[in-house]
Order: sequence, then structure tokens, then C-alpha cells
Amino acid sequence: MRIVALGGIGEIGRNMTVFEFDGKLLIVDCGVLFPEEHQPGINVILPDFSSIRDRLDDVVAVVLTHGHEDHIGGVPYLLKERADIPLVGSRLTLAFIEAKLKEHRITPKTVQVKEGDRRTMGGFDLEFVAVNHSIPDSLAVAIRTAAGMVLHTGDFKMDQFPLDRRITDLGSFARLGAEGVDLFLTDSTNADVPGFTTSEKDLGPAIDAVFRTAPRRIIVSSFASHIHRIQQIIDTAHRHRRKVAFVGRSMVRNMTIAADLGYLNIPQGLLVDFKKLERSDDHKVVLICTGSQGEPMAALSRMANKDHAIRISEGDTVLLASSLIPGNENAIYGIINALTEIGANVVHKGNAKVHVSGHASAGELAYCYNIVKPRNVMPVHGEWRHLRANSEIAVATGVDPRNVVIAQDGVTVDLARGRATISGKVDAGLVFVDGDSVGGITEEDLVERRRLAEEDLVERRRLAEEGVVTVLAIIDPDNGEIVEAPEFFTKGFSCSNEDLDKAGAAVEKALRDAASNRQGGRRQDPEDIIERATANWMRRFYNRQPVVTAIVVDA
Repeated sequence: MRIVALGGIGEIGRNMTVFEFDGKLLIVDCGVLFPEEHQPGINVILPDFSSIRDRLDDVVAVVLTHGHEDHIGGVPYLLKERADIPLVGSRLTLAFIEAKLKEHRITPKTVQVKEGDRRTMGGFDLEFVAVNHSIPDSLAVAIRTAAGMVLHTGDFKMDQFPLDRRITDLGSFARLGAEGVDLFLTDSTNADVPGFTTSEKDLGPAIDAVFRTAPRRIIVSSFASHIHRIQQIIDTAHRHRRKVAFVGRSMVRNMTIAADLGYLNIPQGLLVDFKKLERSDDHKVVLICTGSQGEPMAALSRMANKDHAIRISEGDTVLLASSLIPGNENAIYGIINALTEIGANVVHKGNAKVHVSGHASAGELAYCYNIVKPRNVMPVHGEWRHLRANSEIAVATGVDPRNVVIAQDGVTVDLARGRATISGKVDAGLVFVDGDSVGGITEEDLVERRRLAEEDLVERRRLAEEGVVTVLAIIDPDNGEIVEAPEFFTKGFSCSNEDLDKAGAAVEKALRDAASNRQGGRRQDPEDIIERATANWMRRFYNRQPVVTAIVVDA
């Protein structure tokens, strides 16, 4: 069996792993990566499908471990290349992806599964195992073939007191381990964090304290799929007699689905349309929106930039109920600073216990290794430091170091005769989605965009520091001479009328010189002459370099 990650190794996001056996392909997850500051104009980043594009007919299914965007967001783009690939997942996961695909006008072929189910897809015998994560209905998957068994954890942790009382099924992990796990693909996100991940229920007191002390509105920002956290917010709002409104298309869509399917319990009368909350007392209002990662077009970012119907005011409390995804720190802190400048009280993981991770820490990973006792290990879902930390945990629990494979996106790993070894490499670059364009933007294009953005920033600074001069001149179109003294309008600095008269004389001289030097040749643009003469005069007599714009009117 050959395994290749087309995303999700060496990064947090874009998760997609392809398994090949007996000429057939099985895909586990197909997610997106969100752009960073140095990737302007990009909506999302996809896995690179090029290595399987001419083999899409061999794909027997796409298994979706859970409903987060970094695991399902790329599915619409894959199905645009072959629409009838079966999607296998839990009830909630399929509901989320079906709603997303509806926006892309795609009706998928789906196979609903739950923990304990077994399905055969092509030459792959699949068994699904319950795991706890920050979204309900998450699944690990055991993949059996004649070449051996692979256990892929998906994203998971071992919360012993989860809000939905659905714990990671360590009994099934142990049973699979006793049968013989030839390759263990494990979530690495928190591998460098000692101990065990804090339980979701332990956040209750901190969230309650925010509600108890907030004098005005509370604006909560979270992932649109973080149902557990949003349930905590709803329960707390209900206790404190505050009305709740969802803000943002994806938040409204996902929470409607979760409530309809019974994964989210909303007390009757608690939920209202956010437009109606404008007539409510501020201390009775809770808004739940997207944008906890600083996404430019998400609701919270637009609120911070004062570009949203909801205007955050002094005394409002903003609760960021998500962790910082690596690479998003600058964008998130930029929003925190903007909100603080407005006068909001911003509560986040750095100053209050209002978020816990959805991923297993080092202690939980060690526990799993000791239960599963895998022959080979391949850390997934993490940056390089996370993969290295995960591999060290595996070795510490007794896995032979020679059987721990740290791969990268595009590296092929072959499982044969009980050993996993690196065998080659395929293309697995970043595929940028820019509006309706998929893959048309290159790294070189982004470099050019950054250059233009930097030039624009320099020009804006110049406007702020040096000022602006606009010159209005009435010119005789026949001879190019000025008809009356030019008018000057300055912004950002002041000039005396006497000095402006001198500048006007310099402009008139430049126009006369240009007219007399033409001698039947091509006429120079009067706008260029005026702008150049004005800029030279300002530099010489005022030691300034303002932005100069000339407006020429024909007499």
C-alpha cells in the first residue's frame, strides 16, 4: 500500500491523504489552508490534485473524518473534477459538506457511517472509530488491505468529560492494536504540549465570569463549526438572561444544521435575528460571529475595521473563543489592537481560560501509542516541530526509530511486509484560489502583489507626511500657454499666498519654456510640465516632496 499526503504535513490545514492499493485510490479528508498576510487576495489554498488528476476514475471514495474546513473545505474543488466520487462520513460531517456543495451547485453521492460501522470500498476494508474533538461526530478510520492495516486518528483528543459525553473509543484502539496496526497516522498538533489537554467543561467558570462582569454587549467569535463552544455560550447566555444572535453566513448555516440535527440545544425564545437586537438593551445581548482567526472578510474583522452593520462600541466585550492557528498570529493581534482602540474589552486565550484545544497533548499521544503498539508510525497534521515531537513520543513508548517516518507533503510512503519506507515524491504544491480562479495565481504573482502593496503603502505614508498639492491651470490649447495665474490647493501643510504666487510664476515659466522649445516637435503634456515644475519648486523652497496633481482646463 502506498500513502502520500497532498497536504497537512508541515502545516496546519489543507489535510488530504491518498492511499493506493491494487490500482485503487482512497482519499482521507480534503481540506483547505487559510492564507497568511504575505498572500494578499487569496481566498483559500487547496491541496495539489495534479498527481491524481489522471487517475480520478480510480478513486473509490473520500473519507471525511470530521466537519472542519481544513478537512472538508477542498471537497467542492475535487468534485468539480469528478462529481460522483462517494463521500463517506458521519451524519453531521455529511450535513456540513452537503450544505457547502449546494452553494457550488453540486449534489454529492454520500455514504453515512457511524462509530462501529465497517464498509468495503474497492479493495479497502474501512472501520470507523469514535474520537473526541472540538466538533461532534468525529471519526478515526482503520483501513485494512492485504498489505496491512493503517489506523488514521483524524483530529482527536481524550477529553474524559466531553460536553456530548462521546469519548475517544480507546477500547477499539486497543482491539485494533491487538489485531496488529501496521501503520499509525497520528494527529501531531499538540505533540509539543506536555500533559493532557484541558477538558471542555473546565472553561465554564471563565466564560461565566465574562458574562457576569460584562456591562454591555458580548460579541463572541468562534469557528463556525465549533458546536461545543457555541453550546457553552448559549447555555451561559440563557443563565444570564441574554438573547443570542448568530452573525455571518457560515455561522448561521452551520448552527441551523446542528440545531436541526439535534447536536445543538437552543432554549426556546433565546435565539433572535441580530437586526432585532438593535432595539434591545445592550446588557441583554450576545452576538456569535465568525472571524476568530483574523480572516479579512469574516464578521469580526469587518467589525474591527468599522465595515459591518454591527458597530462595536466602548464598553462592549469581545470574547475570542478559539486558539491561534500558527501563521494567523499577526492578523489576530491586529484585530485585538483595533478592537481595544475602539474601547472594547477583548478576552482571549492569552488573558483568560476561555478556550481549550481540540487536539491531544503529549500525554494522550503516549497513552495511545502504549495501547495501539503500532509497528510503524507516520505523524500527520502539524508543522515540522509538531511532527518531530510526535515521533519522539513514539520512540519513547517503544517504537523502533527506524519505523518512524517523518514525511512531508508529496512524499510517498510504501507499506510492505510490515515496514513503512519512503519511496519517492510527487508534486504537492500550494494551489491558490483567487475568486473564481483556481491555480491561476503563482508565487511570483503574490510577490508582485506584495510589491504593489508596499508601493501603495509608501505612497500613503508620503501623502500623510509630505502632503498633497493640486494645481488648477487654464491653458490655451493652441499655443500651450497659461491664460491666467494657476490656483494651488494644498493639504497636509500650509503655504503663504506670497509663496504660492512664486510657485505659480515657476509654473508659468516652465510652460513658456516648453512652448518655445517645441519647435515643431511633439508637444509635451502640460500636466507633466506643471507637476514637475511644482514638485521642483516645493523641494527647493520648502524642502518637501508632496504628491502633486495637475488639472488642466482648455481655455
